[in-house]
Amino acid sequence: MAKCFSFTATCDRWFRFSFSWAGLKPTTTDLGDGTVVHCWVPKTYKPNKPNLLLLHGLGANAMWQWNDFISSFLARFNVYVPDLLFFGESYTTRPERTEQFQAQCIAGVLEAQGVRKLNVVGLSYGGFVAYSLAAQFPEMVVKLVLCCAGVCMEEKDMEDGTFPVKSVDEALSFLIPQTPEKMKEMFEVVFYKPVTRMPTCIMQDFIDVLWKEYLQERTELVKALCKDRKMSNLPKITQRTLIIWGEYDKLFPLELGHRLKRHLDENGQLVVVKDCGHAIIKENPKEMYKHIKAFLVDPLLSPKKVNQTSGQKVD
Repeated sequence: MAKCFSFTATCDRWFRFSFSWAGLKPTTTDLGDGTVVHCWVPKTYKPNKPNLLLLHGLGANAMWQWNDFISSFLARFNVYVPDLLFFGESYTTRPERTEQFQAQCIAGVLEAQGVRKLNVVGLSYGGFVAYSLAAQFPEMVVKLVLCCAGVCMEEKDMEDGTFPVKSVDEALSFLIPQTPEKMKEMFEVVFYKPVTRMPTCIMQDFIDVLWKEYLQERTELVKALCKDRKMSNLPKITQRTLIIWGEYDKLFPLELGHRLKRHLDENGQLVVVKDCGHAIIKENPKEMYKHIKAFLVDPLLSPKKVNQTSGQKVD
């Protein structure tokens, strides 16, 4: 019997309505060579507001990951929220799978929208793309926020025991889960306090709606992220960068946050959110937003004051 109701598809429609109600509209940019990028952009551009780009992670499309933040960000920024390639309605027929190519495509969308300067927030995989955008287009990116983005990882880290897995294939089995059992395993890795009571039928529905399409391409994205990765090849960006990390992140352990802070030196500021894993955006969105706001909106609020206010560790 055909399934007559999908909880995930209903949520997807609700997020679409929520984005529109908040003040965004969907656009599609054809970049040529078989590359099309879907992006939410302001219905009404406000010249007196700075611009903000939000880049999502691997979990789902942009709406699912940024919905809780849209209204707060729109009050202060002209907000742009793209679906990265092979998420939502964005795709390419070209063979490139690197974060560098993703960043070039996002830059093309921004250029088409007439955006020349903006701040960028990248979440997990989106942080890799954000970092590459800042490196390739330094004149475009003003400030950068990276949330649990292991851009400083090296391919050899898996062999050295830095991660809870020993191979990319093992990681892929739960990063892009295809069964409820693997989805539960993903929850164990990305959450400090894992979700334990989600019905199996809801998990399967989520997989069917959001994780079946572009499975091969998303697998290739992750493999390209890790292949031959070395710190010596990571450019040193010059933008002021806020690094936000969960204290108990298992997917990208906190050591990678400290490694990135050392790499960026005086341009980097590390904030560690206590009692959180990789999924800060779900486990403590208020804390995450507070640090982003302090960094992007309240430049006079010093790191010391942030520490006193939030009780979180700031390096």
